[in-house]
Amino acid sequence: MTLPLAAEELLARSNRLGADKKNTNFAGGNTSAKGPAIDPVTGETIELMWVKGSGGDLGTLTAAGLSALRIDRLRALTSVYPGVDREDEMVAALDYCLHGTGGATPSIDTAMHGLVDAAHVDHLHPDSGIAIATAADGEALTAKIFGTRVVWVPWRRPGFQLGLDIAAIKEAHPEAIGCILGGHGITAWGDSSAETEQNSLWIIDTAAAYIAEHGAAEPFGPVIAGFEALPEAERRTRAAQLAPVIRGIASRDTPMVGHFTDSDAVLDFMAREELARLAALGTSCPDHFLRTKVKPMVLDLPATASAEEQIARLGELHEAYRADYRAYYDAHADEASPAMRGADPLIVLVPGVGMFSFGANKQTARVAGEFYLNAINVMRGAEALSTYAPISDAEKFRIEYWALEEAKLQRLPRPKSHQGRIAFVTGAASGIGKAIATRLAAEGACVVVADLDLEKAQAAAAELGNSDVAIGVAANVADAAAVQEAIDTAVLAFGGVDLIVNNAGLSLSKSLLDTTEADWNLQHDVMAKGSFLVSQAAARAMIAQGMGGDVIYISSKNSVFAGPNNIAYSATKADQAHQVRLLAVELGEHGIRVNGINPDGVVRGSGIFASGWGANRAATYGVDEQDLGQFYANRTILKREVVPENVADAVYVLTGPELTRTTGLHIPVDSGVAAAFLR
Repeated sequence: MTLPLAAEELLARSNRLGADKKNTNFAGGNTSAKGPAIDPVTGETIELMWVKGSGGDLGTLTAAGLSALRIDRLRALTSVYPGVDREDEMVAALDYCLHGTGGATPSIDTAMHGLVDAAHVDHLHPDSGIAIATAADGEALTAKIFGTRVVWVPWRRPGFQLGLDIAAIKEAHPEAIGCILGGHGITAWGDSSAETEQNSLWIIDTAAAYIAEHGAAEPFGPVIAGFEALPEAERRTRAAQLAPVIRGIASRDTPMVGHFTDSDAVLDFMAREELARLAALGTSCPDHFLRTKVKPMVLDLPATASAEEQIARLGELHEAYRADYRAYYDAHADEASPAMRGADPLIVLVPGVGMFSFGANKQTARVAGEFYLNAINVMRGAEALSTYAPISDAEKFRIEYWALEEAKLQRLPRPKSHQGRIAFVTGAASGIGKAIATRLAAEGACVVVADLDLEKAQAAAAELGNSDVAIGVAANVADAAAVQEAIDTAVLAFGGVDLIVNNAGLSLSKSLLDTTEADWNLQHDVMAKGSFLVSQAAARAMIAQGMGGDVIYISSKNSVFAGPNNIAYSATKADQAHQVRLLAVELGEHGIRVNGINPDGVVRGSGIFASGWGANRAATYGVDEQDLGQFYANRTILKREVVPENVADAVYVLTGPELTRTTGLHIPVDSGVAAAFLR
């Protein structure tokens, strides 16, 4: 279906504005356009408004993300408006203004766009604009910076009344092109899409230029000795040490995925004298604190403190943070308020190291960090010109625990079985490992594809999605330093690790007399030693998190079956199988479950079979290599070939919600080999 010109212009403008973070944050703000359309029932020309729907992102907005409403019906709502105390009722009324089917759910700002008498309207959250909006003397600054072209609007929670207020301001000030919304953002309008975009950018750029020209050079105060950024390598090492601990802190009530940021702007803010005061004031723009909580948790130790000292202090601060958040909730909640959603921080600032942000998934965690960086920029601008003065805690609570926000949360789809879990799979660029990584990602896990070949690991990860879903890392599992580096990369990418799959392997089909010492060492280094090193490094992170976890060994039918010409491979698989039992006993007290899978005859897609093992096994059994998969199937009880996805299914079951009381188990995935039955 072809969109009307006004809607096409709206999408193009929205994408341009949303592509530049100086204009608005991810999923923040909304835009609209009004124009004529034909009513398919009457054939008459009617006026419609197209507006970005709830939850969409301007930078990636498409036609499906627009709501289309009849202007005459929307403006008629003013006659039934029951007043500001009941304005939430107007949100449901917007459904009766929609034109046609499909499209996005109208956002809380829809009324503002419809009631303002302008063909095009932008509502954005630029750092420079919010800096003026949160300055203690923001109203005076607005007049000084913009003259009569931009009008100050005192803080009001988004909704129908705010739309009425801005509509009245535009009518009373025909020379104005927009508003500064106290504590919130900006709104601009125009007769055309181009004019509106120009007006939005003029407000944003004018505010930024004024701050740059007239603002104080060091609005956050002097640097505090010891709180400066650590050197990059030392900073990364410390961040990797702290990340699992901090993720555990953020996940006491609900499991969270993490994101780490050590940008210059973040490190500078944390090194300054005003850090504690400003952080305690919290964020102001609703889009910010809905994703960051009202304020962060700040480590009050210098970067020169030891990791042990920092970890101990983080624990103390966490308890204080939870008590403070509970007090905030109790002070403002009433009988109609939703239940408290959790008292753990979503932003943790560690001076000299970086910012740790958290969310239900990686994208949410990353965006929370981006929003707090927006808040830092806002505080810098407000403090440069005046004093940062965000909206009150009472108003923040009205937003955070707003019935409309609660309803939005309740509409979210049910999380997948592995959402919030971070999986590290070795040998995952091909074969069984790739199938496991693919299944875990499909079930909502963040996946680290670890492989000896970095390019192949990165390519396999890219097939699963962007870096919010999966990353590829190099991992020589036989090298302790390389393993630790890979685990460190995982915890910095996603906050920690929950699920390890020891899958990396290789095999050389040789008899006892033909097996060299090098053959023996190579296979034991990769599988027995490699599994030990990966499990050890991962267990340290899991124990630090305090969130339990899963360790899975991809062993083999050969761990219990004595086959021909297979001494080194089978012996190392037996080693892995017993590691399962040993670690199940040792790690159980930490809630870490350790289980194994014994596949057999996984020929299709297998890197091991493709590297010569298949040809050797085919020769051993006297069959053509192309028939090897069926040969293995024919000797089983079920007579069915085993493929990598069958092993992935077993990993899913062992690490999912159904077998949470199972540890020390080996599951055969071999279509039934009686000689390999476990006894």
